[in-house]
Amino acid sequence: MTEFIHIPWLTILVFLPLAGALLCLALHRREVLCRWLALAVSWGVFVLAAGLFAAFRQGGAGWLLYEDHAWIERLGVRYILGLDGISLLLVLLSGFLMLTAVLVSWKVRRHTGFFFALLLLMEAGILGVFLALDLVLFYLFWELMLIPMFFLIGVWGHERRIYAAVKFFLFTLAGSLLMLLAIIGLHLLHTAGGGAPSFALEALRGTSMSTTVEFWLYGAFLLAFIIKVPLVPVHTWLPDAHTEAPTAGSVILAGLLLKTGVYGLLRFGFPLFPAAALASLPWLALLALIGIFYAAWIAYLQTDAKRLVAYSSVAHMGFVVLGLAAWNQTALEGGILQMVNHGITTGALFALVGMIDERAHTRQIAELGGLWGRVPRLSFFFLFFSLASLGLPGLNNFAGEILILIGAFQANPLWGATAFAGVVFAAAYMLRLVQGVIWGPARGAVFWPDLEPREAVVLIALALLVLWLGLYPAPFLQVLEGPVSDLLAQLPQTLNHGGPP
Repeated sequence: MTEFIHIPWLTILVFLPLAGALLCLALHRREVLCRWLALAVSWGVFVLAAGLFAAFRQGGAGWLLYEDHAWIERLGVRYILGLDGISLLLVLLSGFLMLTAVLVSWKVRRHTGFFFALLLLMEAGILGVFLALDLVLFYLFWELMLIPMFFLIGVWGHERRIYAAVKFFLFTLAGSLLMLLAIIGLHLLHTAGGGAPSFALEALRGTSMSTTVEFWLYGAFLLAFIIKVPLVPVHTWLPDAHTEAPTAGSVILAGLLLKTGVYGLLRFGFPLFPAAALASLPWLALLALIGIFYAAWIAYLQTDAKRLVAYSSVAHMGFVVLGLAAWNQTALEGGILQMVNHGITTGALFALVGMIDERAHTRQIAELGGLWGRVPRLSFFFLFFSLASLGLPGLNNFAGEILILIGAFQANPLWGATAFAGVVFAAAYMLRLVQGVIWGPARGAVFWPDLEPREAVVLIALALLVLWLGLYPAPFLQVLEGPVSDLLAQLPQTLNHGGPP
């Protein structure tokens, strides 16, 4: 075991896809080779992440793996990576969904080498965000995620791809720049207080500052993270980005990029600014509840199936943020588990909408219908993942949502009761989607082929995970127990859950 933990597994995790991306760029004219190279690298990352999950499935407090090396010593910047139970689950999800994204992109024929290079580059950035413990390193990986997604939407997207890509870029860049200013400000405060120059999370915790400064710095971090979640009212970039992105972009956007916002709050926002974070919890709960209902209503009104699933993401992430705002063991574990659940079910729904679009050349619900009789296997999976998304007991979303609701009731019964009503709204828009796409009268006379073996393999793997998380989530909750307890210990336990102000 000693030799095992001395191997730099975290560095290998981050730099394996980066090396794959550089190889794809170098070999971009050999499109078939790039496609198989992307599959091999993403498979390797997933196997490594699954191996780490098997090795550390018992969880535990503190860091399960930790790497610390000097980098830019003069400025106090260090190369620090750490893995605990929270990042372990998200790294595992990243490996699985990136493998899914490569497989659903198998038919990409335009600039294939560049496409797969960008996917692998984005995987390196996402894994870096989930593992970095130095603020400069975290910021570099945070920005590294932004650039590949911008090009994926702008080059391989649909009709309004340029508009969507620019909007995505401007929203996330604005938040990122504010966070960079806050990082620099925190570093200067730390050194002014007599501390050695450092950007390390552990070194900057407890930095002395006035209440006003703490609220301003936390506000900058908070805005960057809630844009990425996204929370209402800074969510408007998401439906456009999802609608115009290629299928792989939507899978990664919903499955992983949105999770980096919540993860950033948990890993950096709360530990660095505990008093301001504590004061923000009721406001976060209020925004989360507004988002659940607002996004559910807008989703119900959509005529484009992909846009409907996009708005459902905003509602689902509202539940995740409510779990964070409730700030107790049950709700936090439920919220983090729900991040994984949402990544799987919504990723699967985006993949299915992409498969339908490839066959029908439309995503308009009014132009679909009657698919059950034409493509029964595809329709079965569409129904299965829709039921999982609305929280049917025995499927994965139910496990996460019930923990969030119980935790929210414990924190504030009004929050729990209001969120419970939101579950009913989720059922309304998902059933409308199912009714419009796979049932009702068949429209058009074109024969559509049912699932190909490659598509079936992807959907079966996702469905097995949905069943595992729905019927036996204990192994995933076990790895969360220690790090969630550590998080709760970082904020004063005097939170007054008196309800939203």
